[in-house]
Amino acid sequence: MCAFMLRAAYTEGIAIFTQRAIGAIAYPFQKVAAEISSGVNNMLQGHLRTEQLREENEQLKEEVRQLRDQMVDYESIKNENQLYQKFLDIKEQNSDFEFCPAMVIGRDANSQFGSFIIDKGSLQGVDKRDPVITSDGLIGVIEEVGLTYSRVITIYDPSLNIGAYISRTRDTGIVVGAVDLAQEGQCKMTYLPRDSGAAIGDMILTSGGNIFPKGLKIGTIKEIRQEDHGVSLYAVVEPFASVNDAKDVFVITSFEGQGILIGEDLGQTGEKQSESSADSNAAEEDSSSVEAGQ
Repeated sequence: MCAFMLRAAYTEGIAIFTQRAIGAIAYPFQKVAAEISSGVNNMLQGHLRTEQLREENEQLKEEVRQLRDQMVDYESIKNENQLYQKFLDIKEQNSDFEFCPAMVIGRDANSQFGSFIIDKGSLQGVDKRDPVITSDGLIGVIEEVGLTYSRVITIYDPSLNIGAYISRTRDTGIVVGAVDLAQEGQCKMTYLPRDSGAAIGDMILTSGGNIFPKGLKIGTIKEIRQEDHGVSLYAVVEPFASVNDAKDVFVITSFEGQGILIGEDLGQTGEKQSESSADSNAAEEDSSSVEAGQ
């Protein structure tokens, strides 16, 4: 090795030899320094790229949020348009009606008759006993009113009695709920005469009164049965409006004839009507007896 170095120094000159020797000695260090420098540079570039990607990711997230908000707004506007289109259709058919559109915001878990809560109350003009409908038909009536909410009892509820008639035969009766039928999503129309021509598929409408305007769609007859006492018939009714699926409803806050008592009342049951009729007949009999005695 020494001989080789001496020969190189002799043939190439001391300066060149020295330069090459220093280069040979420094090369490993230069290589290491270059690799370190490259590593640091790559690390810095990687960090910068990571920051850039993070910013791009945040930007994309913000764009997604904006698009999601736009989609929510679109769906909201779309639903509102559909709701108000239904509102206009009903309004055209009933020019005397005043409505308050509402949304179902809760359901009464303790109610076996489908009672639910809406997001409108007295501040929006809603009052107790106001009828509640969907675009399909009558669904219930306001039972309790708060400032910004109301509770609705449905046509499945036995406490709600609705004067009604069959559109084809014009037979009249009372639509009322029943525990066994409510479980099937049905109610019934009572006090049909035994000679009624009512048949399966007949449409039932409200007959009008101080609580319900005339002509609201209730449902169709699914079955005709005889009352236990055998004096009259009743019809099993399948409502047009689906209580369980209702999301948007209309409260009828005013209509022609509202509040004028003509014998229909929220708490009036068929038994009370029968009692009233029986009292009237008894009074007539007493009067006849007095006249006969004279």
